[in-house]
Amino acid sequence: MDTSPHKSDFVIVNGVRLHYLDWGGNGNVLLFLAGMGCNAHVFDEFAPRFTDKFHVMAVTRRGHGESDHPETGYDIETLTEDLRQFMDVLGIEKAILAGHSMAHIELSHFSALYPERVLKLVFLDAAYNRTTDSYKNMVAKNPLRQIQPPDQGRDFYSVEDYFASVKRSYPAMALIWGEAIEAQGWHEVTQTPEGKIIDKMTEAIEKAIRSTLTSYHPEDAQIKCPTLSVFATASGRDYISDDWMSAEQKVQVLEFFATVNNAWARENVEQFQQNVPQAQVVVIPDGHHYCFIRQDARVYKAMRKFLIG
Repeated sequence: MDTSPHKSDFVIVNGVRLHYLDWGGNGNVLLFLAGMGCNAHVFDEFAPRFTDKFHVMAVTRRGHGESDHPETGYDIETLTEDLRQFMDVLGIEKAILAGHSMAHIELSHFSALYPERVLKLVFLDAAYNRTTDSYKNMVAKNPLRQIQPPDQGRDFYSVEDYFASVKRSYPAMALIWGEAIEAQGWHEVTQTPEGKIIDKMTEAIEKAIRSTLTSYHPEDAQIKCPTLSVFATASGRDYISDDWMSAEQKVQVLEFFATVNNAWARENVEQFQQNVPQAQVVVIPDGHHYCFIRQDARVYKAMRKFLIG
């Protein structure tokens, strides 16, 4: 399952045990943070490509993977303090921070609080503001909320069957399924005493994280360091299933992405460019949210040019 050449270890910070991966390398620390529902292993195939120029690491936030899953501590202040103490414990004075999806909030708040500790920032389809009315409108109009995958509500008693259901129910995940997603997935599930496979993340933790995501106003305007932000605008095709979606449902999904979703995405691109005028912005048309996996060559090239020149 786990073939990536890293060291796996834990640190105690801010009252919790956090898991991290260390791929080694020389130079400044390049620290990756995963999105919601993912852990450090999601970067297993992407992160090692930078070890020739950087000391590459990834940390798993609380409530995810092998890190502790306490009932509390999912507010922006605590999550950011976890990151600060993680760097302190490992003796990382300054770092390049690269974050996917929800990691936007930690990168934005950390750089506002501790600008002297951030060398550069990389947002991987992450720099989105989820506090706006346009976001609420986008979520409300998403037809995927009303389209039920075929395995909804089923129980699974093997990880393999559970993964097969995820790929069947979420076509966008099937497109990127490989060693990294498989490896990180094993660390996001557990088995009940009855043998049922379930997510480690409880509904309460998920609710707390989503509350933070939809209430945190990004402090991107305070970013002063060199910044790269990759946006992956979606056509909707990645979310289409020929196996269980009707023709009408497919049309609804494609229309939603072509109009509502991409309008919201463009709004975020423009706002980020306004807030961070020094930033390099890369927009990948018909991209995947996990762009560092699906469009890895393009993202790697952009990051490499930005980080090294």
